[in-house]
Amino acid sequence: MFDGLRLRLTSVYMLAVLALVIGVGGGAYALMTYYFDTSTDLALRYRAAIELRQRGADIPPDLLVAEREYAASSGKPLATPRPQTTVEGDDDSGAAHTSNDHREGEVRYQPEQAPIFALPLTSDGQLVVPINVVAAPISPNLEAVTSALAKGSDARIVSNSTGARVRLLTYRLDGAVGPAAIQVGRVLSDQDTILRGLLSGLLLLGLPVAMLVGGASWWMAGRSLLPARQAWERQQTFVANASHELRTPITLVRASTEVALRGLALAEHDRRELLQDVLQECDHMSRLVDDLLLLSRLDAGHMNIDQQQINLTELFDDVARQVGRLAEQRGIALNVATGNGVIRADPSRLRQVLLILLDNALRHTPPGGTVTISAQGSDTTAFVDLIVEDSGSGIDPAHLPHLFDRFYRVDSARGVGGGTGLGLAIAKGLIEAQQGRITIASELGHGTRVVVRMPAV
Repeated sequence: MFDGLRLRLTSVYMLAVLALVIGVGGGAYALMTYYFDTSTDLALRYRAAIELRQRGADIPPDLLVAEREYAASSGKPLATPRPQTTVEGDDDSGAAHTSNDHREGEVRYQPEQAPIFALPLTSDGQLVVPINVVAAPISPNLEAVTSALAKGSDARIVSNSTGARVRLLTYRLDGAVGPAAIQVGRVLSDQDTILRGLLSGLLLLGLPVAMLVGGASWWMAGRSLLPARQAWERQQTFVANASHELRTPITLVRASTEVALRGLALAEHDRRELLQDVLQECDHMSRLVDDLLLLSRLDAGHMNIDQQQINLTELFDDVARQVGRLAEQRGIALNVATGNGVIRADPSRLRQVLLILLDNALRHTPPGGTVTISAQGSDTTAFVDLIVEDSGSGIDPAHLPHLFDRFYRVDSARGVGGGTGLGLAIAKGLIEAQQGRITIASELGHGTRVVVRMPAV
């Protein structure tokens, strides 16, 4: 019990710490990504503003804001239009050259602008100056141009021929003569490399952190459960010792009562009834002590389980002989189906469980009802289900989650007398000690069905 609880506490501690680590690492990664995205977009807008100014185009408000922000962050003055002196070129296109021999699409600004490229484009996405342009890492994107011409601007991330991501900003040139749009972009390979390195570092760091957190969590869970474990062990020791000590006086009381009963004359009915009541209570106390001792052994894991191959036909016949006469006295039909297959279990303990279940079924089934015990293969071939089903009064759904709790009784609600409330708790403990499982399904007024799933051979 405590090992499972310690494992759950360890899982809770680990999840809490790992959630914190993942949150910090994920936050750092998100912040780095956000920084790259915003700084890249700011630089691209600044470059786009310069390109638009040089062509005498109208500057959109977002580029004016980007100009001021970039100038403030970099300490550089606001960009101003630079006059261009045109000279006749010697190429076939008659392209205009600036006085310092820079051409469209070339990188010609601050060093931090070097990775950014600019492409002046026509309305159909063609370069205005198709020759003598510094090779851009990507061809003009016609879809972005079409969107910019319709909306005024377009921003997107595309991939080039090598698979690298490229951030593209495209702006429509209003009031300018020449290009219809300007497309500025930047290859994000360096940023992606940094982000991959950061992610790899976080993952590599996460493995030893997870191992350290797991060890620390296991130790903390053990320390926090130590007082409860010690108290539980002392309680189990007390119950076991008390059960042993109670056996002797109960045996003496019973023996003395039997002697006194034999010494009474048959005519002394009142005294004989009193002594018989004492005998019944001795038997009841003896069963209660045995149940408590059995539960304490199950809790401590000291129950000896001798698992063997059990033929279900023989087991069912044996159990039917034991409870058949009681069922007949109460006017209840006991139906025993032929058991299918062979299971692995402790014969005496499994018989004890079946007797507990049949006793409950007979107690809560009125005369004229039926109780059925059967076996069938489960959905998997590794298990066989032993089923005890009755046509009795059933159980209210509110009680079902508590049926295996110790000393929990629903007999008062069902209007019948019952035992100590330990039978189902013992049955559950014995079945689980044999790697089995027990479940109960019931409907008020329509009977109860108990399924014991045991390993098959």
